[in-house]
Amino acid sequence: MNLNADFSRRAVVHAGAMAWVPSPMPGVERRMLDRIGDEMARATSIVRYAPGSQFSPHTHGGGEEFMVLEGVFQDEAGDYPAGLYVRNPPESRHTPGSAAGCVIFVKLWQFDPADRGRVSLNTAAAPFVAAEGRPGVEMKRLFDAEGEDVRLERWAPGAAIGLDAIRGGIEILVLSGSFVEGDDHFGPWSWLRLPDGAAMRAETGSDGVVLWVKSGHLGAADRLRDRAFLGQDG
Repeated sequence: MNLNADFSRRAVVHAGAMAWVPSPMPGVERRMLDRIGDEMARATSIVRYAPGSQFSPHTHGGGEEFMVLEGVFQDEAGDYPAGLYVRNPPESRHTPGSAAGCVIFVKLWQFDPADRGRVSLNTAAAPFVAAEGRPGVEMKRLFDAEGEDVRLERWAPGAAIGLDAIRGGIEILVLSGSFVEGDDHFGPWSWLRLPDGAAMRAETGSDGVVLWVKSGHLGAADRLRDRAFLGQDG
């Protein structure tokens, strides 16, 4: 399957309005945002676990990055309540599930092959701080490495937000609030991906907006990761 697989183009998915698609595991459903491959895929998805559901034990050959949006996600390492941001590096293994049910935003096969560090951050525990040189923007940094900057951003109500020539592109998931960009209105769980070198002009709604943001990852480094995935996938 190829879904939004051309990373040189703008991509938009209003996932909050989509139907859930069953996965191979009973009780686990998905809303797919981008994907290259079938069940072993370079993928970005929103995944819902019904109460008591569980995936089989598996290894993440290309790493797994996720944030818990609702409920409590679980594996052998413990409980991950809403707001937890996690990076499980390549070759990590676990048995994910949820006793109470949960929703997560997850990215698979998108790690630098040399990245072997695990990250687990409670995003609620850190304050937002003003983003230097960006009026109306506050942020919490979650991960920063060459070719990959992951953060939460909060844009003030009624703000005009501009970004020029975004190096390495940008990917945004709305967590709460809303903004308008181009002809699209982005509400909770709307997703936007802009390619390397793109510009962005957005206007926030009356309540502002809180976003998960990743930038810098859609250039040469990401193409190397894609080739690593496609080589593994055969």
